[in-house]
Formats: sequence, structure tokens, C-alpha cells
Amino acid sequence: MNTPNKLTVLRVCLVPVFVALLMIEAIPHHYLLALAVFTAASLTDLLDGYLARRDGLVTDFGKFMDPLADKILVTSAMICFIELGFAPAVLIAGIIAREFTVTSLRLIGAGKGAVIAADIWGKWKTVTQMVWIIAVLFFSWLGGLVALPGAVGFFLDLLLWLVTALTVFSGVNYLWGNRALLRDVK
Repeated sequence: MNTPNKLTVLRVCLVPVFVALLMIEAIPHHYLLALAVFTAASLTDLLDGYLARRDGLVTDFGKFMDPLADKILVTSAMICFIELGFAPAVLIAGIIAREFTVTSLRLIGAGKGAVIAADIWGKWKTVTQMVWIIAVLFFSWLGGLVALPGAVGFFLDLLLWLVTALTVFSGVNYLWGNRALLRDVK
């Protein structure tokens, strides 16, 4: 297994650590620690893609598993955010539905010998999701230390709506761009 693929697997392995740190309030500064682990995991996404392209190590495993690892990391955070009251379930359900739809499309493509790699909209969707999660974690930690103005909540809500819009748009874009794969699905 090459280094970019190892980084992808590492990202998946960091998910339970992140979730534990996020949800166990008895751990001092648990939001800050969760933020550090999430940020490290997110940076592996940038690094594995960079190394794979730079060193010519792009593999079918990486094309499939890299976006799946992102989905596992991001959806884990979002589900926890519902439990913590940081995000409304209806928006998160829509985001997760898109993730399952695109993953299903990739599986259909794989069954037909096609690998559907992330496009620019999918990458922007992932970046905005990760930025929103990092912002929520940071301000949650900071809010435990100092009183935060109402503008922070407005900013986080606005960012979540941007995430939702990009997520839906990129999902529609994947479906439209790969509609030929769906014509003969039995």
C-alpha cells in the first residue's frame, strides 16, 4: 500500500478517536482536542491527494476510498453535532442523503468498470464541510472559555447553509454528469 493510501486509511482510523473526544465531556478541553484530531485528519486529505498526484501514485483504491474516508469523517462529525444541538437534523439528513447517493453512484460505476473520481464541486463541498466543522469545534471550545457574540451563531448558520447548498449542487452535478451509468441499472 502506497503512502497516499495509508494516509486515507489513517483518516478513517482517526474517526473513533475524534468522536470520543468530541462526545466525552469529562475530558478537559474535549472540543479543542476533537478540533486537533479533526484538523489533522482533514489535512491528511490534502496531503494524500497531493502526494498521489505528485508521485504518480493515483490508484483505483485511492479514487474510491479517499472520498469515502472524507464522508466517514465528516458525517461522523455532523451526526454528533445533531446530538450536541449544534446543527439541525433536517439539513444534516439532506447532506448525508447526498453522500449515500454519490457513493451508490460510484458503486454502480465500479460494477460497470468505471471509477468516478471527485470533481471540483465535490472537492469544494468537502472543503466547506471541513471548514464549517472546524469553525463549530473552535467556537464551541472558545464558548466554554468566554461569552461569544450572537454574530458567531449567525456566521456558523450561514456557513452551514453554504455547505448544504454546495453539497446539494455537487450531488446533482455528479448525477447529471454520470446519468449514462444509471440508464441500464437493473
